[in-house]
Amino acid sequence: MKITHQQRLQQLRHALLNLHKALVDSERAHYEKTVGAVQSSNHFLQLLIRDPSFAWLHPLSQLIVAMDEALDEKEPLTVAGVDALVKQTRLLLLASESGAGFSKHYFDALQRDPDVVLAHAHVAKLFGSRNKMRSIP
Repeated sequence: MKITHQQRLQQLRHALLNLHKALVDSERAHYEKTVGAVQSSNHFLQLLIRDPSFAWLHPLSQLIVAMDEALDEKEPLTVAGVDALVKQTRLLLLASESGAGFSKHYFDALQRDPDVVLAHAHVAKLFGSRNKMRSIP
């Protein structure tokens, strides 16, 4: 069964939301282990927004927002528009032990947290299925 461009993007967005949650949970546990307990939900929200320890997550948050905006557009989604977001996702989720910024932090999270690995695998599975995600060079 062939899926629509909107369904493709919704599937990817949903998988990225799960990955984002796993990364936030992992980063919080790491932060509490190294810095100390987070005092409240509001304190944690402020950390997510302002603390350099969590800043590396912002590109993933922004990508999800871009997908939300694309899905909310009145104009129908195009193949090119969806493919651009898929390509952006592929490029962002390249973990690198020797990299910097997102790629290095992402590598570290994958090394320390099996929940992040499982969420990453779900996103990768979407890329691997030609029926779900068109191949991007």
